[in-house]
Amino acid sequence: MARTIGSHSDITGPRVRAAALRLFARHGYAAVSMRQIAGEVGVQAGALYNYTPDKQSLLFALMRDHMVELLDAVPIIDTDAPIDQLQAFVRFHIGFHHARPDAVFIAYMELRNLEARNFAEIEVLRGRYEAVLERILRDGAGSGMFDVVDPKIATLAVIAMLTGVTTWFRDEGRLSLANVQDQYWNMVRKAVVA
Repeated sequence: MARTIGSHSDITGPRVRAAALRLFARHGYAAVSMRQIAGEVGVQAGALYNYTPDKQSLLFALMRDHMVELLDAVPIIDTDAPIDQLQAFVRFHIGFHHARPDAVFIAYMELRNLEARNFAEIEVLRGRYEAVLERILRDGAGSGMFDVVDPKIATLAVIAMLTGVTTWFRDEGRLSLANVQDQYWNMVRKAVVA
């Protein structure tokens, strides 16, 4: 199939993904058509298939890329102290996700729309990320520093709490991002420290 005149794969491909990200986050995956994505990008609907095989592949790619970017960005914390590792994780999670609210929304709310094989792959990536925090909590509990009965449940609870920041925080609001990170760190610390 010939490419639309004036389109370039290195320009149009990222525009297709950006449009899909915005539309999926705003309206939900099920409500967005390939025609709407094409209209947002300014290409014919058929031209989208030069950039993605189908809508499911596009959703999966957006989720996978978000998770890979997240895993690549997790800081290596140069301390053995679980309390310092936990604080670094809390601040990182809020800061990283704050800059990507649409990707975060899709990564959590659109899991139900993934086909089974795509869901399984995203679950593996999510598990790798959750394992970072779970190890910190397990190490802290093992040393007696943290009072955590079930590190897996605590991991899921902390991640859900931290991820929720993207639903309400705005840069122009009364709190700075650093202030929010401070307050959330204080809440997480109080929840797990023995």
